[in-house]
Amino acid sequence: MTDEQRPATGPKNEFLTAATVRVAYVVSRFPTVSETFILRELDGVMEAGGVQIDLFSLFPVGNATVHPAAQPWTARLRRGNVRRGLTSLAWWLARRPLRLVSSIVLVCNGYRRRPVLAVRALITVVIACQHARALRETPVDHVHAHFATYPALTAWMFHRLLGLPYSVTAHAHDLYLDQSMLIRKVADADFVVAISEFNRRYLVEHARAGVPIHVVRCGVDPTLYEFRPRTAPAEGPARALCVASLQEYKGHAVLLRALAAGHGLERLNVELVGDGRLRGALERLAVRLGVAERVSFAGSLTEQEVRERLNRADLFVLPSIVAASGQMEGLPVALIEAMACGVPVVTTRLSGIPELVVDGETGLLAEPSDVAGLAGALERVLTEPEAVRDRAIRGRARVEQDFDIRASSARMAMLFRGT
Repeated sequence: MTDEQRPATGPKNEFLTAATVRVAYVVSRFPTVSETFILRELDGVMEAGGVQIDLFSLFPVGNATVHPAAQPWTARLRRGNVRRGLTSLAWWLARRPLRLVSSIVLVCNGYRRRPVLAVRALITVVIACQHARALRETPVDHVHAHFATYPALTAWMFHRLLGLPYSVTAHAHDLYLDQSMLIRKVADADFVVAISEFNRRYLVEHARAGVPIHVVRCGVDPTLYEFRPRTAPAEGPARALCVASLQEYKGHAVLLRALAAGHGLERLNVELVGDGRLRGALERLAVRLGVAERVSFAGSLTEQEVRERLNRADLFVLPSIVAASGQMEGLPVALIEAMACGVPVVTTRLSGIPELVVDGETGLLAEPSDVAGLAGALERVLTEPEAVRDRAIRGRARVEQDFDIRASSARMAMLFRGT
C-alpha cells in the first residue's frame, strides 16, 4: 500500500483500547422500519465488545415510522448528500485523479447493461466521495456494507480511494435482482457474509467467489419474546398475522385467494402489517374476492407494536413467492420473531426459508404461488392443535439454537477483529 493509498488515521479516540477495531457500517437508508435486522446487528456487535461502529447512509428515508431503538443511532448517523458529494468529487479529482476516473470507468462498464441503475450507481459514487473524504479524518480499520448493491459499491469506492479493507452482507434482492459488478465487489472484499446456506451457494455459483464466505444468520434476542406456544381456538374467529411490506414477492395476493378458496377458513381473520405501493390493489382484490371483511391493513408499525400483534395472534402466515422481476426472499426475520413467540407459522418453500421452517417440524410449508396448498396448510393449523403446539415448541428451540442475534453479532465482531 502506498502512502497515497493509506487512509489517514486522524486523532485517536481516547475511549478506544488498542484491541478495539473501528468499523464503518454502510447502509442504503437508516432508519428503515423493515430492516430491524441491521439495527439489531449494530447493537449486538457493539455489545459483543472490541468493536466501535461508525454508521453511514446513502439515500433519504421514505418511511416516517422509526423504531425507538433506532433513535440513539440516528444522532450519530452520517447521511449522504449529493451537493456535498459533488464538492468532494472535485476534491478527490484534484488529489487522486487516476484512481477516481478509473473507478468511475469500471462502474460505467459494470452497469452498462442496466442504464437506469447506472445513474443511481453514479450518484452512489458521488456520495461515496463525500463519505470517503470524511473517513480521512476517522481512524477506521474496516468497512462493512449491508447489501451487495449500492452499499457494497460505496465500500468498494472506499477501498479504491483509501485502501480500506471491506466486507459485505448479501441478503436477497441484492443477489437475485441486481448482479451489476457483483463479481468485482465480491472479489475485492476481505470476506463476504451470507444470511443463509442458500445464499452462500448462490454466491459461489454466480460471483465465482475466491474470498471467504461466512454464513451468519440474521436473528432476534429470544429473551425479549415471551414464549407461549399456542393453538387456534376450536371454534369462533381465529387471528392470523402477516408482517411484510406490500410488495409482489411477499405473496399477499396468494394469501387473499387462499382465504377465498379454502374450505374451513371462513373463520380466519388476517391482519396485514406493512405498507407499500400495492396496498390499493390488494384492498381492491380483497373486495373482489369477498374477503374484505376478514382482512385488515395495519400499515407500518414499530417493533414493539408488531410484538404486541404477535402476542395476540393465533398463527402467522408469510406466503412468499418469486415475483415477475425475479425478486424473492432471503430469510425473513418476521418468521423468526413469530417462532420466538410460539406462534405457529405457515410459509413457502423458497430460498433460505426451509433452513428455518422445516416442514412438519417447526412449521408448515406450501409451494410458492400454490393457492390450494397454502389454504390446506392454514386449515391444518386450525384443525391439528396437538401437532401445532409441538411444532411451536420445536420452532422456538430452532430460533434459540441457530437464530439468536447475540451469537450472530458475536460472530460478526470476531470476523471484524480477525479472531
